[in-house]
Amino acid sequence: MAIANFPTVDNCSSVGREKDTVVADLDGTLLRGRSSFPYFALIAFEVGGVLRLLFLLLCSPLAGILYYFFSEAAGIQVLIFATFVGMKVSDIESVARAVLPKFYSTDLHPESYRVYTSCGKRCVLTANPRIMVESFLKGFLETDLVLGTEIGTFKGRATGFVLKPGVLVGENKANALRKAFGEVQPEIGLGDRHTDFPFMALCKEGYVVPPKPEVEAVKNDKLPKPIIFHDGRLVQKPTPLMALITIIWIPIGLILAIMRVAAGALLPMPIVYYAFWALGVRVTIKGNPPPPVKKSNGKSGVLFICSHRTLLDPIFLSTALGRKIPAVTYSLSRLSEIISPIKTVRLTRDRANDASMIKKLLQEGDLAICPEGTTCREPFLLRFSAMFAELTDELVPVAMENRMSMFHGTTARGWKGMDTFYFFMNPSPAYVVHFLNKLPKELTCSSGKPSHEVANYIQRVIAATLSYECTTFTRKDKYRAVAGNDGTVEDKSIKANKVMGCSLWGAN
Repeated sequence: MAIANFPTVDNCSSVGREKDTVVADLDGTLLRGRSSFPYFALIAFEVGGVLRLLFLLLCSPLAGILYYFFSEAAGIQVLIFATFVGMKVSDIESVARAVLPKFYSTDLHPESYRVYTSCGKRCVLTANPRIMVESFLKGFLETDLVLGTEIGTFKGRATGFVLKPGVLVGENKANALRKAFGEVQPEIGLGDRHTDFPFMALCKEGYVVPPKPEVEAVKNDKLPKPIIFHDGRLVQKPTPLMALITIIWIPIGLILAIMRVAAGALLPMPIVYYAFWALGVRVTIKGNPPPPVKKSNGKSGVLFICSHRTLLDPIFLSTALGRKIPAVTYSLSRLSEIISPIKTVRLTRDRANDASMIKKLLQEGDLAICPEGTTCREPFLLRFSAMFAELTDELVPVAMENRMSMFHGTTARGWKGMDTFYFFMNPSPAYVVHFLNKLPKELTCSSGKPSHEVANYIQRVIAATLSYECTTFTRKDKYRAVAGNDGTVEDKSIKANKVMGCSLWGAN
């Protein structure tokens, strides 16, 4: 097939392709965006921090000049070197597994995705380092084979250089296709630029994906495997402009975050709400907050059952109520405990001891619990632990929502001590605290309801309020997905040979 005569992808039929093989480029083909800079920038920031991101940004003009005027391969090599040199391979793999899939999934091109997913066998042939893209392509797009640039390593660290035959562009892509498929000719080849034409010409059919940045991306619910768990600090895709804004904002945001943290920690709780508004933190209160329980009547305190978005949920609950509400925690960092304006009580992971401690705290007053046990950024609720339902009938569900424009205030891979600061580093972070009706006594355990039914009912009520979806995922599921472990926090007070289950209380 003449390389100048490839039809556009919208002319490709996706019917009856179950036995066909498709080979597709990534940037500009499967993805709408033609630039891979944002994904290199994500790795640079998540592994190397703001200084590595700055180094990559300073190198990007050189990469652009080489890419557009001299050699596409040389431009990509500059990005690879600036991003990867000196990094641990395990850290790159961790970011590729936990961070990049969320951003890749929001940029899928609908036409190329339609053709790609209609085929029974799928292969991606890309100039990007294979280590960057393989986790997303195989884990979420059910890709059978990923052919990408191989990076050089030495003693577990990336050298910044690439292995032979070099960056996969032009004839290198065609040679990689020949090596992988031999004499077998794939049915469909998808590309978006002239350097893709050599490998497309080796396929029975070749289709070009024209640049249409305005086309709407594939929605998350259309993916074979929706992305529920993801990690990383950056909310927005770091284009060169966004990367520059982030670098400039970080020192300003850190000062602002310290002021906001100090206001929450030092001021009386009744005026924290107004202090937050003065400092750009928006707190919206919905529903009818219950009044404080009078200790003189011997009545048990209210147990606030909160959906879990960040470790600051109990703080904003207290802000909304105008009084300090203690909270039970699991994996809260020592720094977060020190700066917390409310009392935090660590769980022992012993069910009987924890139940006794929570009952004692309820005798002293109100208490906050996040029975999901860990945070979830997407519109899903994880499974609610049922233990809280056995401890009291004074249950008030609270639906928590938040909004962050630059930084996520949670992490599974990083240091949790910075979670509070990253949340408050956002220009104008916001929280919505929605108090729901107190659970009727006939729906509590004292009326004969099993504890798991009570927990599931509260989960459904909160999910309906937030328009979220209920799941049965747990803390272990999240940490296995984004951190490669089960999320268990070591405690020296626990005997080494004791099997530690995951807590389902307030944690990140």
